[in-house]
Amino acid sequence: MVSDSTRVRIVISINTSWNIYNFRRGLILSLLARGYDVVALAPPDEYAAKLIEMGCAFVPISVDNKGVNPQKDLLLTRDYYKLLRKLRPDIFLSYTIKPNIYGSTAAHLLGVPVINNVSGLGTAFLGNGMLRKIVEVLYRSAFRRSQRIFFQNKEDLSLFLERGLVRKEQVDCLPGSGIDLSYFEPQLPPEYDDGQTKFLLIGRLLYDKGIGEYVKAARLLKAEGLNAQFSILGFLDVVNRTAVARQTMDAWIAEGAIDYIGSAEDVRPHIAAADCVVLPSYREGTPRTLLEAAAMARPLVATDVPGCRDVIDDRQNGLLCQVKDPVDLARCMREIINMTREQQREMGLASRRKMERQFDEDLVIKPYLSAIDEVLARRLQ
Repeated sequence: MVSDSTRVRIVISINTSWNIYNFRRGLILSLLARGYDVVALAPPDEYAAKLIEMGCAFVPISVDNKGVNPQKDLLLTRDYYKLLRKLRPDIFLSYTIKPNIYGSTAAHLLGVPVINNVSGLGTAFLGNGMLRKIVEVLYRSAFRRSQRIFFQNKEDLSLFLERGLVRKEQVDCLPGSGIDLSYFEPQLPPEYDDGQTKFLLIGRLLYDKGIGEYVKAARLLKAEGLNAQFSILGFLDVVNRTAVARQTMDAWIAEGAIDYIGSAEDVRPHIAAADCVVLPSYREGTPRTLLEAAAMARPLVATDVPGCRDVIDDRQNGLLCQVKDPVDLARCMREIINMTREQQREMGLASRRKMERQFDEDLVIKPYLSAIDEVLARRLQ
């Protein structure tokens, strides 16, 4: 690709094109509005064309999201190095584990300033085994020279500081990826003739998202004869070590435990049809699905873990349950079922107010633009 050499070029890299388009669209539009050249560097999928339509350049890179393979990861660092050397960006923005580690490493080798975003810690940080030790070493090395490292909740930020993976002067905390409050508008839930309460879980179909606990809780509540529906919306054939197998999903559907909607480009109609959105995740950065549901004025049920508890004020806009505990999850959903429609709606409106106070997308975009300004000013000195 060729562009005016006097223009600022920013490369943004995440592990899927879908992620860039859905979660960073507002930031990209702000960068384009400033007249910057923006290059999306990610594995290609159907959202690559949408990024190009927005005005981005798109450059494909292959990222294995399954786990840690030293040989593949060394090749990924090489691929990032070759592409970044060719693109010659002024700044490299990275998100998700592998772009953060291997993309940053390549950028540092080329002297390209780096701004990272730790959007979640992933499976590696759920235990204390060898994988976590390896990942910590990789993070410490990759982040050593980064200009700015944004975290999506204070607990993840504190953990990285305590482990010596980052320095205090490098870090800042953002309210997740923010939410476009004009796109996700509040909607009153429909009144169902049968009085049924409809629950919805949105997310990649990983056991780490609490899918198993959700199914078990649904079984418990169905056994009690409660009038509720339990639906799941999300990608099924996910490349991840903790992914739910298609055969398992088919068995849950055949059993009648849950309804599987599939995936959807626009989640808003599905949120609008639900009374409550549920996420029993083991750990999050700041879960986008909860932000979207809250912006649309839905009550929430989620686990009392980092990330989720940032979005939910317990008993105000939702309910927090214990992690990996389907009985406690069922307790929270039972409480939602037993609420009056007015109580559910008031909890949903509290969700919307919280989004307006704390999670507006502008609260994420402005710190990014400031960090970019600092990097560019430093380069001119």
